[in-house]
Amino acid sequence: MVKENAESGTSSLNCVDLSNPDINQSVNLLKQACLDSGFFYVVNHGISQEFMDEVFAQSKRFFSLPHKEKMKLIRNEKHRGYTPVLDELLDPENQVHGDYKEGYYIGVEVAEDDPKSQKPFYGPNRWPAPGILPRWRETMEKYHQQALEVGKKVARIIALALGLDANFFDQPKMLGEPIAVLRLLHYEGKISDPRKGLFGAGAHTDYGLITLLATDEISGLQICKDRDAKPQKWEDVPPMKGAFIVNIGDMLERWSNCVFKSTMHRVLGNGKERYSIPFFLEPSHECLVKCLPTCKSATNPPKFPPILCQDYLSQRYNDTHADLTVYKKQPSFNT
Repeated sequence: MVKENAESGTSSLNCVDLSNPDINQSVNLLKQACLDSGFFYVVNHGISQEFMDEVFAQSKRFFSLPHKEKMKLIRNEKHRGYTPVLDELLDPENQVHGDYKEGYYIGVEVAEDDPKSQKPFYGPNRWPAPGILPRWRETMEKYHQQALEVGKKVARIIALALGLDANFFDQPKMLGEPIAVLRLLHYEGKISDPRKGLFGAGAHTDYGLITLLATDEISGLQICKDRDAKPQKWEDVPPMKGAFIVNIGDMLERWSNCVFKSTMHRVLGNGKERYSIPFFLEPSHECLVKCLPTCKSATNPPKFPPILCQDYLSQRYNDTHADLTVYKKQPSFNT
């Protein structure tokens, strides 16, 4: 375990307004953010505050269920369903345990008898019984759909920022059939202590294209713009009412030949319960992620070989989550 040796501060992020008629201004703000920290706020995204409040209320209802009820919906091999506290270990070098958070994965709903359900990240979701949580499924499916539309709008600005056609990521083999995963998260009211290896969420970068993060008013998210700095400098990212905190993932860094940055981030608990809802947007299973034409030259050749999206994501998920067999040994798994 590496001993924590870090400075801290508060980050000032650019704010991209999706209702802004001046697209060039939005492109410049986003590009500057992606070259600097890979994080920015998105406002006026089209999802009402009233509906966001309902999504968070339904999330709290699920996490308030007895542990035994939640374990009936333990995540499956398609990463759908409940993830208990300590299930995820994002920073094994510095964490003594897994993350002090519980979660719930919801992906693109595909029926079991649909041939597409054979793909690693497609299939039926796991849903709580309507009698236990009324309107829960309907709320989450509606939010998944709305967040996907926001993600596509952001992807169009990213394409322009990379010198591509605005609809580059809208192609059928990209965001036409996306891997889009919604995750409800609940951080227990524990106090993190990096010196002891205790974190709400260990330091990590996100795997995919972009992440849209909705959060409550409780702080905890921190970013480190330069992971190689000694000491590392961690900056707080304050919540902004009604805004998404958006960051780019490793796949986009790879796609852009490291022009855009996928920045390391973590969550520190401050003794207060915290709820957040990240939405991970990735291209289709069959999308070949290879260096973008605008991001390479004779003096800057591609740094990574091409890779299929599904292969890349499968490996990253398996590296950070507990083996499911550990839960099958527990009495509450099948009750």
